[in-house]
Amino acid sequence: MNNHLQDTATLNNGIKMPWLGLGVFKVEEGLELVQAVKSAVKHGYRSIDTAAIYENEKSVGQGIHEAIVENDIKREDLFVTSKVWNADLGYESTLAAYETSLNKLGLDYLDLYLIHWPVKGKYKEAWRALETLYKAGRVKAIGVSNFHIDHLEDLMKDAEVKPAVNQVEFHPRLTQQPLRDFCREQGIQFEAWSPLMQGQLLDNPVLQELAAKYGKSVAQIILRWDLQHGVITIPKSTKENRIIENADLFDFELTKEDVTQIDQLNQNLRVGPDPDNFDF
Repeated sequence: MNNHLQDTATLNNGIKMPWLGLGVFKVEEGLELVQAVKSAVKHGYRSIDTAAIYENEKSVGQGIHEAIVENDIKREDLFVTSKVWNADLGYESTLAAYETSLNKLGLDYLDLYLIHWPVKGKYKEAWRALETLYKAGRVKAIGVSNFHIDHLEDLMKDAEVKPAVNQVEFHPRLTQQPLRDFCREQGIQFEAWSPLMQGQLLDNPVLQELAAKYGKSVAQIILRWDLQHGVITIPKSTKENRIIENADLFDFELTKEDVTQIDQLNQNLRVGPDPDNFDF
């Protein structure tokens, strides 16, 4: 596992998902994003993660279509994720949101569709919609994002299909050990958003020391740590050199001691909203 950029994790329904993908949070529609997607695919990435609320699905879709032609690959070679936004959570509205995302992306199906946030009283109806899409073969896998243990337990009480993925904030300052253990026990693949803590860890002395030791960047040390924890990761960048650097993770391995040292940086510190307490 994790020895090559195109290595995959096998989800609980047998679908294979690349360990590393390109995130596009806060990247606006436009040529820069189209280029970023094309660069990523050109340099071997096979997974792209977007969301309705990012308001950039059109450019992501354009990048995907151009990349398929330029790299002589098939749509099936790529793994595309999007997410339903809070305002659209509900049975009919989630089904409609899925069609809207597909239309913007210009795709016939998604590989993974996630509920973006656990809005109380709404996510179960949305999950029923995701199950409908999944059973109809319209999406390869369904999952959630920003769900705590209690949200997952609540969802699974009535769910017919278990979530395949839980995408949450995860980095050395927020290691989410209880949630990771729970997901592992349940066969739910853990995925990191904001793996680099939006750049806030790049001058951390412990990580800088490890970077020097391995001859790697701090970002590469963190992303390798993700992979060695069995966590799928989707670092965001629009710069080609950074896209290449973020994927250069497969020629070294952190020792067990070094992994533990990074684990100990945990402070349960978030850069994003708390899933137990958000109002959007």
